[in-house]
Amino acid sequence: MFTTDSDVQQILLCIYAVFAGNSILIYDHVMTLPEEIVLIWRRPKGLFAMLFLLNRYLALLGIICSMVMQPFLVSDEVLYFVMHVLNVWAHNFFLCSKYTISRQLDIFFQAIIICIIMAMRIYALYGCNQHLLTWMAIIIIALVGVACAVTFAQVSGDAAILPRIGCYEVYTTETAARIGLAWVALFVFDLLIFVLTVYKIYKIRGLPRLSLITRRNVIDVIFQDGVMYFGAIALINIPNILTYYSGSVRIQTRTLRQLFS
Repeated sequence: MFTTDSDVQQILLCIYAVFAGNSILIYDHVMTLPEEIVLIWRRPKGLFAMLFLLNRYLALLGIICSMVMQPFLVSDEVLYFVMHVLNVWAHNFFLCSKYTISRQLDIFFQAIIICIIMAMRIYALYGCNQHLLTWMAIIIIALVGVACAVTFAQVSGDAAILPRIGCYEVYTTETAARIGLAWVALFVFDLLIFVLTVYKIYKIRGLPRLSLITRRNVIDVIFQDGVMYFGAIALINIPNILTYYSGSVRIQTRTLRQLFS
């Protein structure tokens, strides 16, 4: 598959950035493990704590599997050659196409868990309002359906081992635009959570008392954390979405998406 030097440089830059992000995440796990054991593992765990741990270690497991499997990834053609031409059982290798699907599933489930955690925060903030919970559940199911339809449908994409790069996904412009809708759906949900958070705290505290500095009570903490979360997600997700609708077909689908995951 043809790749220009410019494509290779951009993709390698993304790979280095992903490696740096993964290293920071692993370092964070190691540094916070003692507090995690004392504050979470040694105490009774409710649904919120279980979802937190599931999301925390699902991301860590995905990173570790990616780092371990990367040297053993091969294309369909290479696996066919090894198994049928050389008559060798290639059980020590992993298909690049299967690897990309597993990575998509890992990111997909992480996004679902985060959406559920955010919905639980809003549910508690609104005094366990059942009508709000029902509407949020409907919205989550609808957005998940959209994400599934555009991400795991039969699309004209390809996963292959590219020279000097490794396992890489290539899509047509039309397919990339469809997959970008999954990230648009996630951003819409994040925007909904942000609006509901600001609206409720405005009703409780009033606009003059909203502050990003003071943390005097749980309301201040929820507001500050909500604004910081939405700001970070918007900063990452908006450029990520734009990569699906601009640039060359070769580099469109493997840049900021990995950073986001």
